[in-house]
Amino acid sequence: MKKILFFIGVIALLGLNSCLVSRKIVYLNDLEPDKAYKVTPIPPIRIQKNDRISIQVSAKNLELAAPFNNQGGVYSVSEMGNIGTTLTDRGYLVDQQGNIEFPILGTINVEGMSLDGVRDFLKDQLEKKNLLSSPVIKIELLNLKVLVMGEAGNNIINAPDGRITLLEAITQSGGLSSNAATDRISVIREENGIRKIYYNDIESKSIFDSPTYYLQQNDIVYIEPKAAVARGDESRTWRIMGMVLSVLTLGTTVWAITTR
Repeated sequence: MKKILFFIGVIALLGLNSCLVSRKIVYLNDLEPDKAYKVTPIPPIRIQKNDRISIQVSAKNLELAAPFNNQGGVYSVSEMGNIGTTLTDRGYLVDQQGNIEFPILGTINVEGMSLDGVRDFLKDQLEKKNLLSSPVIKIELLNLKVLVMGEAGNNIINAPDGRITLLEAITQSGGLSSNAATDRISVIREENGIRKIYYNDIESKSIFDSPTYYLQQNDIVYIEPKAAVARGDESRTWRIMGMVLSVLTLGTTVWAITTR
């Protein structure tokens, strides 16, 4: 009887301690060493309403290209005759109809187009209308940012290079907490006026094949918790109760052993 009570006390203490031990999260734990995996092509970014895009037009004749640049700044000429500029790129805001107002060409509908598609369209129009000869056009998305919420902190992540992956966003936000549901990494995305939610498992290599592995502008990344998280005062209360219960359990076990 004494041995049974002793083992009950030990098991109770171990059970309480196990609540404090969290399972380690291992990202992509099913990847096999020295095995080749096919890389999913990077999908093009599609322009959406309220996007702000930078369009820089250059040509051999800088004076002819200047009206097509939505920039402000100061031009300077060096002693050698080289022209230098200090410019601020304001970009073009895509309105609620999906249009931008481009100099001389007027209203252009760009919603749903890729950045390369807009570049090729503008180049074609400038050449067809004999406005510029062999123009070089560079287009960038200025507002590529995603919101990370839940068990990876609450942060807005910017992507100045125009591309960011789901893993990069989670890492920049501080990584997953021990309470993160690793198979419930959700990405909320607006597509063609419809909001969709996609779920990803960060412990599986299948995340690389997810349509949301490469994030898009205005995506929301939400990491669900495995269990409800107690507030600070609640957490302290449960810790105190656990300690009291541990002491009572140990005391009861010792008393039972010494009195029988």
